Amino acid sequence: MNVETQETQETEDKGASSSKGTKRKIEYRKVSVPQHRFTPLKEKWLELYTPVTEQMKCDMRMNLKTRKVELRTTDKTEDSSALQKSADFVQAFVLGFDINDGIALLRLDDLYVECFEVKDVKTLKGEHLSRCIGRIAGKGGKTRFTIENATRTRIVVADTHIRILGSFQNIKVARDAICGLILGSPPGKVYSRMRGICARMNDKF
Repeated sequence: MNVETQETQETEDKGASSSKGTKRKIEYRKVSVPQHRFTPLKEKWLELYTPVTEQMKCDMRMNLKTRKVELRTTDKTEDSSALQKSADFVQAFVLGFDINDGIALLRLDDLYVECFEVKDVKTLKGEHLSRCIGRIAGKGGKTRFTIENATRTRIVVADTHIRILGSFQNIKVARDAICGLILGSPPGKVYSRMRGICARMNDKF
């Protein structure tokens, strides 16, 4: 994921704490925004800005020159992981996930986003590649929805790029199912194997 970390700098807390000389580290993150996601970002800016500033207590702004969302901690930031969670939340939106799905990254600690391409699994070109992407999505998105519901993940298929949001174990099951479809396995066989794995996982817990 394309998230930059800037070096921290120490700033003195103002007010009562300044008399004690207490220093707090201000940390920064930058998230690059590709051209095709710039317009959606502007349209949904307030929906992204509000949870970052109000829930995570981090500052957030858009740098129009560098086309990057810049985030930083403030004196009010309490959670040490708030900045990274905020950066992951913005990155998830940039990658194509809905804001409601991305907000889960702010609330839960064990969620991640994994990205890979079709060519990482199998080299396909032309019509073979198009059919492969069609198999992953399914008619009307049915295949993708089935994998999402069975594995409790969210999946974005953008051209040849596949992004999965979920817990580590669930991402692995969803990724294996998608890889099976890329390699040409029939959807029915992929579904039955995936559901068998999910049932065993649920029995463990």
